[in-house]
Amino acid sequence: MDLENPGKLVTRRAKASDWTGLVSIDSIAAGGDHARGVSIRRWCEQGLVLLAQDASGPLGYSVLEYTFFEQGFVTMLMVAPTARRQGVGTHLLQATEAACTTPKLFTSTNVSNHPMQRLLQFVGWSPVGLLHGLDEGDPELFYLCPSTRLHGTVEAES
Repeated sequence: MDLENPGKLVTRRAKASDWTGLVSIDSIAAGGDHARGVSIRRWCEQGLVLLAQDASGPLGYSVLEYTFFEQGFVTMLMVAPTARRQGVGTHLLQATEAACTTPKLFTSTNVSNHPMQRLLQFVGWSPVGLLHGLDEGDPELFYLCPSTRLHGTVEAES
């Protein structure tokens, strides 16, 4: 048994054709939110999605963009409801950190999203700000990844 990867979880860049499988594991899109499905398709077509899967199929995905002050930003992290609390989110965040090409990587989540906040704290991301006004009555918390874990960090020359 592989203790580092007990479920033989593989992470890869999603292909454009993967979008339908991701819609089926995304609780918002699968619940009928057409706009989310359109976003998933666009993200896949643009090559922005990292997909975590095992032999049974897709288990989760993350979207890494560089539109937040030209720094990395995890726009979306979604784990299939049946795969939650099994390390998929941690695995995806680590893969996203490894893929990031800028010195900073941010993400955000609603104050009401306690599972995501716990995941970010567990993996060592730091809260860096709070924004009101995006979702009425549910402020957005912003987090920053430790810069020592990013490949975009340029070491000072001696």
